[in-house]
Amino acid sequence: MLGGMEYFFACPYCSQRISMVLDTSVKIQTYIEDCEVCCQPIEVRYTVEHDEVYQFEARAI
Repeated sequence: MLGGMEYFFACPYCSQRISMVLDTSVKIQTYIEDCEVCCQPIEVRYTVEHDEVYQFEARAI
């Protein structure tokens, strides 16, 4: 993956600190990924500007 970046945040269900590798080569992303601790589905949305995560949201669905 080009432009991969590890990003840490709290799971909206279990509040555990988890990380995901975000693809910063794509400027706007929305997808669903399961929490690595509690396995609940998380909607992940983020935008990238200048190869950095500009906005990030992880919410329960």
